[in-house]
Amino acid sequence: MKIIIQPQGTLAIYEQIVNQLKDAIVTHELKAGEALPSIRALAGELQVSVITTKRAYEELEKEGLIRSVAGKGFYVCEYNTDYLREKQLMMLEERLSEWMMGAKSAGLSKEEILEMVEALYENNR
Repeated sequence: MKIIIQPQGTLAIYEQIVNQLKDAIVTHELKAGEALPSIRALAGELQVSVITTKRAYEELEKEGLIRSVAGKGFYVCEYNTDYLREKQLMMLEERLSEWMMGAKSAGLSKEEILEMVEALYENNR
């Protein structure tokens, strides 16, 4: 699995890591019982602070998506896909709502917004 960090993004780096790992779990790219990279290995790969990756893993562990096994590392937990998907949809709705307010503030019409969304959707296939 490849995690892509956008340093100029609106989300904190640890949130970007959390969101991408959640996406990988929802899409079954990461399977229950699968080992995750160590905190240090992930930090090195992403060229971020160990504290940042530790915070991301702690957040995922709090949500019950991963678990720590002493001396062995972190593993993906058995999870409720429906619950995780619902949380993901709520997060997306919140971000889309913020984006929509910005688009309206910029004076975009509904048609212009829809055109932009369609273009972005096609470009990200």
